[in-house]
Amino acid sequence: MPYMIERPARVPSTSRFLNPYVICFVVVAVVVILAVTVALLIYFLAFDQKSYFYHGNVEILNVKYSDQLNSPATQEYRTLSGKIESMLSKTFKESNLRNQFIRAHVVKLRQGGSGVIAEIIMKFKFSRNNNGVSMKSRIESILHQLLNNSGNLEIDPSTELTPCGARSDLITLSEERIIGGTKAEEGDWPWQVSLHLRNAHHCGGILISNMWILTAAHCFKSNSDPRQWTVIFGISTRFPKQRRKVKTIIIHNNYKSATHENDIAVMLLDTSVTFSKNIHTVCLPMATQNILPGSTAYVTGWGSRKYSGSTVTELEQARVNIISNEACNAPNSYNGAILPGMLCAGVPEGGVDACQGDSGGPLVQEDSRRHWFLVGIVSWGYQCGLPDNPGVYTRVTFYRDWITQQTGI
Repeated sequence: MPYMIERPARVPSTSRFLNPYVICFVVVAVVVILAVTVALLIYFLAFDQKSYFYHGNVEILNVKYSDQLNSPATQEYRTLSGKIESMLSKTFKESNLRNQFIRAHVVKLRQGGSGVIAEIIMKFKFSRNNNGVSMKSRIESILHQLLNNSGNLEIDPSTELTPCGARSDLITLSEERIIGGTKAEEGDWPWQVSLHLRNAHHCGGILISNMWILTAAHCFKSNSDPRQWTVIFGISTRFPKQRRKVKTIIIHNNYKSATHENDIAVMLLDTSVTFSKNIHTVCLPMATQNILPGSTAYVTGWGSRKYSGSTVTELEQARVNIISNEACNAPNSYNGAILPGMLCAGVPEGGVDACQGDSGGPLVQEDSRRHWFLVGIVSWGYQCGLPDNPGVYTRVTFYRDWITQQTGI
């Protein structure tokens, strides 16, 4: 009898064709993944950019300055500033920065040595991995080409380029307070300086030119000998980026410590400071500039985080609101002690304020062009961060002419 090999029963084979629902699911999944990948690539390559504001001065050589160029309301001002903006826009739109250039704006016209100096701001969009120094050199290289190609305006772009009021990184700041604090990053507030008395932080100060510091008069009640003072630049009082000795201290001759009236002073450095993207001036307001109650402002300094506490070594920042002098003079607040040369800023519930060690430092605001200007100097207040007792600042617009008389700025 033949030997039979037993085979296992045949298992029915599965279909060679996939279920159409499975195919549909796979196709949709692949499309979604590809779409997300492409979207991320587009975002990081095209949209992950930040604004870069370039601020500088150029001199128009073939235009004679007149008083009509002093006010943006005049036709002469609008005509000349329009020509300058058109010239800058045309130049950059025809350059290798055409894709990064957004717009140009003339901030101010003033008298120059050979014509009219135009203070300009230009906005660019660069990817976040670009180097700020490299961007600045590329912009200035194109600016200098204007010397040979400026149409009917003779321009000298070699005028000193002073980045007043521009921050290296326009980050969004939280409503944290110096009391309880949030640290500032390098370059956030490049005009903030620390005034050291005998090698220890004593007050804050504000850089308004490469030779002049603006601060509070009361900082010098104990010692006004310039040889005892040093100006420290950078966000750390322990590891400064630069330091300068002081040549002269000028205190307002009508400063009254009892009422805090005329609490303002300037310091002349013995040698000029070297500007960089992290060290440069704030913009000074015009004497007629209106500071609106309720508007947002920022105060910075190395002051203590609580009343009678110790100062800090890393710069801190706080967001506050401007308070009208009428409200600040209410009986439950400062009851008439706020004079016209003073400015109040804080929050109604308290807890956000400057404190001891912040004196002489800046209170700044940002305008519609994201240009920062100085509105106040930390002066005084009842303790720190109490409800209905906001910080009191020297009102810079009130002393704008005094600043010019002392410094020429």
